[in-house]
Amino acid sequence: MPTSLHTDTAAPSRARPQAPPRTAPSLLAFIWRESALAQAGLALLAIAVFLAGLAPIELQRRAVGLAVRGADPRPLLGLALLYVLAAAGLGGLKLALNLGRGFVGERAVRRLRAAIMADVHAASGPERGVEIAMVLDEAEPVGSFVGVCLSEPLLQAGVLVSTLAYLAFLNPLMALVTLAVFSPQLVFVPLMQRAINRRVAARVGLLRRISGGLVERPAALPEPTPAELDRLGGVFRLNMGIFGFKFSMNFLMNLSYHLGVAGILAVGGYAVAAGEAEIGTVVAFVSGLAHMNDPWGDLVSWFRDVSVTRTKYGLIARATSGPGAAGTFRAGVT
Repeated sequence: MPTSLHTDTAAPSRARPQAPPRTAPSLLAFIWRESALAQAGLALLAIAVFLAGLAPIELQRRAVGLAVRGADPRPLLGLALLYVLAAAGLGGLKLALNLGRGFVGERAVRRLRAAIMADVHAASGPERGVEIAMVLDEAEPVGSFVGVCLSEPLLQAGVLVSTLAYLAFLNPLMALVTLAVFSPQLVFVPLMQRAINRRVAARVGLLRRISGGLVERPAALPEPTPAELDRLGGVFRLNMGIFGFKFSMNFLMNLSYHLGVAGILAVGGYAVAAGEAEIGTVVAFVSGLAHMNDPWGDLVSWFRDVSVTRTKYGLIARATSGPGAAGTFRAGVT
């Protein structure tokens, strides 16, 4: 009796390993479940970064203005020191933001892989190949996106809005020229991105079929079958189509940037010649446009990534949904 009593009271105290969570039904649900609090901290860091990014531009404008006027060099040395300190502080904030993103993203990758394994551990045959592809390959970009899903658009949009507001304060006309640089991109970027998204979804489906086919392929076959070669050719064609749209988009965006620089130099040069602006203002606009160009490209890339990641996660969720997830793989590989 004492032995039995001791066993009953000791057993509940043993810690049991917690089962991994199941795959969330949507990308947004997965992000919320895995990183809701972390996203708030990353958002605060992103706000600090884009606000701190204005300081180097203003210090640069003031230093150029003092140099052109031939003022006492001692204030210039002070501005140079402040510029270095501002750049170092901005770099430190970016370092903290990037490290935080990396931690959140890698943690999400680990948890997504564990959830997929928990959902599809019973898969066999060609479905086993799809499971391996999802755990080793498809989970990586989806989980990594969690680290940047909120802080990236907040940071880049904040840089664009704050820089444009600062430039409008300096010279409204030149700010309109800067704004005109990005207007055409609001038309061609979404159209080209939709074409990329369609090809990405088709490529993921083909890669799953290839993975499933390799698992069920008889070892006696010495060479790839015509169907397998056709699938490989399909992946190649889809990748080349993605490259074509992606790099054409980058070309048009870079062309828009250089047209903006030319417009600022023309309008700003006329304003300086007419005595309506200082050369430091023109320098600040050229620097500000360069400061906006990279965030705009990063924001476009984020929209591209969110569309692609939503597509990939939707395929994962469909393959692992419902009771007996192994039975749902057939739809993903046919």
